[in-house]
Amino acid sequence: MRLNKIKIAAFFISGSLLMTSCEAVQNANNTQKGAAIGTAAGAVLGGILGNNLGKGGNAPLGAVLGGVVGGVAGGVIGNKMDKQAKEIQDTLPGAEVERVGEGIKVTLNENTVNFDFNSSNLTALAKTNLDKLVTVLKNNPDTNINIYGHTDSVGSDAVNLRISGQRAAAVKNYFSAQGVSASRLFTEGLGKSSPVASNDTDAGRAKNRRVEFAITANEKMIQDAAQSGN
Repeated sequence: MRLNKIKIAAFFISGSLLMTSCEAVQNANNTQKGAAIGTAAGAVLGGILGNNLGKGGNAPLGAVLGGVVGGVAGGVIGNKMDKQAKEIQDTLPGAEVERVGEGIKVTLNENTVNFDFNSSNLTALAKTNLDKLVTVLKNNPDTNINIYGHTDSVGSDAVNLRISGQRAAAVKNYFSAQGVSASRLFTEGLGKSSPVASNDTDAGRAKNRRVEFAITANEKMIQDAAQSGN
């Protein structure tokens, strides 16, 4: 799922041909990136990011994070997401935080958010770690949060799909109970369909039992960003 090797197709901006790569985009200042690439380029970038995340096995997450606003507004949003990503990493060091387009992908592995065996009940450790993430989400209210539950390959497809959905819902319910607006939260269980490691080893299966988040701008953030560029 690493995006720094993805090459972006050539496209025209203001009559000149701009060739770039995701590595260059990620290393650039996001405000400058959004202003330079523009809305049309943002749409191209969004499609490529979403497509490559989908190839990694997690098409729903790729579809969410693949949508890029672009233009000056995209740069403003990107700057805000940079700050939020750093806040998440500083608050919850065990999380895997990755900036994708104008959104944030957060992965909480089993050692960060775990559940009782064959259950969707959050453990005390899981709640402690989620409390840290709740603080960041409350500090950044103009975002939507898609929550994806994953399992290893042990058990039937039907059972894994059900448990993964219940676990994603458990995280949503916990967030909501802690004061995060339910209107910002969306869930999906993906079962064992999107492994990030081999299911042939204990270590690999542990990595596959995870919860992922796609954090994106909501309509208010997009509108505010657009107005700031006028």
